[in-house]
Amino acid sequence: MRLCSRLLVALLLVLGPTALPAAAADGSRVEFTMSDPRITESSGLAASSAHPGVYWTHNDSDDGPYVYAVDSQGRTVATVTLRGVKPRDVEAIALGPDRQLYLADIGDNFDGAWPEVWIYRFDEPEQLRDQTVDAVRYRVRYEDGPRNAEAVMVHPVTGRVYIASKREKGGGLYQGPETLSESGTNTFRKIAEVPWVTDGAFSPDGSRLVLRGYFWANVYRWKDGLPQLLGPSNPPLQRQGESVTFSSDGRSLLFGSEGKSSSVWRVPLRGEQLPDNAQETATPVPTSSRAPEAGAGGSAAKSPESTKPGKAVTLLLVVAGVAVVAGLRKKRRTG
Repeated sequence: MRLCSRLLVALLLVLGPTALPAAAADGSRVEFTMSDPRITESSGLAASSAHPGVYWTHNDSDDGPYVYAVDSQGRTVATVTLRGVKPRDVEAIALGPDRQLYLADIGDNFDGAWPEVWIYRFDEPEQLRDQTVDAVRYRVRYEDGPRNAEAVMVHPVTGRVYIASKREKGGGLYQGPETLSESGTNTFRKIAEVPWVTDGAFSPDGSRLVLRGYFWANVYRWKDGLPQLLGPSNPPLQRQGESVTFSSDGRSLLFGSEGKSSSVWRVPLRGEQLPDNAQETATPVPTSSRAPEAGAGGSAAKSPESTKPGKAVTLLLVVAGVAVVAGLRKKRRTG
């Protein structure tokens, strides 16, 4: 992840200020910028259901068992400590039914080093203040073996937990048991192929799913327990885009990034990408501005056209190539 971050910084230096506009023609804008110096690797994001305008986030890796509540001004208004938890590589957070928060310690940078990973569940605090809480731990394994993952999604109606793995080839969306077991091992089974995923989230009504990578985001209709690709969203170019959540009303996506003083962007949804419960009051959108259809329903595409990189990503690949060549030349000279 550090190499990717360095390459992205190089890309942004090349592109200049036009790479990260303050607002865009589609209505996208910076919602807030995190001001807490402790939050340097915000890797997950979840909109609170109990506290309007508040978002839950956490740091990557072994920062500690801490979850932060951040308001719409970017200020940390509460720090929650999970009692007795020693995290290994926390990568995602999601809100489930009955105001339950799920913190996913599912990262594996060695892509198969850990035979099992963990998910912690705890009540969303009723009061926004610093506090220590108890959490239930769930042991997780994958049916087809260990892997790296950075996205956890909890369906707001059924409460079923899903994980999206982070693999350039052979990535998958995994479904957990109907009810997670506190005592045994919970086996997650692959139900669909998805691209390289860094985070995901369900809409508040459970009718839409969003999955994002560093440079792309797709919105899916959720039907009969499977994703149906609707088309791409338009995430901002971020230093290391690792988080996404729906707004509490389901009408927008919020995209976050790792890094000090990182900004969270709001991107409005339109047309059929809006959740079902927002369709009736949605403002009509001209046909030309609708996201293109990705074909009739079915499972998620393995490499959808909508996720192909644009000019910025192409430039990043050039920067990466130059770095690799330079490294090889240096190695030959010193070898």
